[in-house]
Amino acid sequence: MKVVSVVGARPQFIKAAPMGKALRAAGHTEILVHTGQHYDDEMSAVFFRDLEIPEPNYNLGVGSGPHGWQTGQMLIRIEEVLLAEKPDWVLVYGDTNSTLAGALAAVKLRIPLAHVEAGLRSFNREMPEEHNRVLTDHCSDLLFCPTQTAVDNLAREGITQGVHLVGDTMYDAVLQFAEVARQRSTILQDLELEPKGYLLATVHRPYNTDPWEPAQHPGCLCRNRRTDYSPHSSSHVPKDGRVRSGQSAIRNPQSAID
Repeated sequence: MKVVSVVGARPQFIKAAPMGKALRAAGHTEILVHTGQHYDDEMSAVFFRDLEIPEPNYNLGVGSGPHGWQTGQMLIRIEEVLLAEKPDWVLVYGDTNSTLAGALAAVKLRIPLAHVEAGLRSFNREMPEEHNRVLTDHCSDLLFCPTQTAVDNLAREGITQGVHLVGDTMYDAVLQFAEVARQRSTILQDLELEPKGYLLATVHRPYNTDPWEPAQHPGCLCRNRRTDYSPHSSSHVPKDGRVRSGQSAIRNPQSAID
């Protein structure tokens, strides 16, 4: 069986590592398509190296841009790959623009579509990712859900066929690569942290950072709780190094991934 796997962003690379390994072990042919949604070394290449993911068969190089332009460019280029490869299945992950573009390209060409991490919902329609995940689920033939809650979400939307409760591929990746991280990573020493003696808070979604309210920062929330743990924040912020729209800023945030 030939499967075209579409990835483009950091979480998808992590999910694709155990999935691709399982597909190849089962004797299937995986054609890996990287849309280029995330494209620099720390956002893309490092994951392929550290998680031992094969080089993509296709790197579409779409890059950054407005949502409509980016998704449209991905759709055009993924369609060209699917027409050339003629796969039995298309496999998409998560809820990014790469996910939606892969789903639309597959369904328009009547190629069966499988969605890993199906059924997740934030119920916040201000999030572009919420629209991506809902639309992708309604296009999919196989829906691989990480939790029973995800299965129930799909059922409330009338989706019951092709739904499978399979667990979390992110957890599979942790099980596969935790020992590698323990052996290679120096992040705890670099940050002078004790093992199991800290809390990690991540800041990623725009509504966590714009407008910027210092009192709402996860590090502040941790400090306001009774805890013996040291809070540490890892923030994904604009290229100028500042959290947007506020007087306070996080400068030069320390990555939590070594």
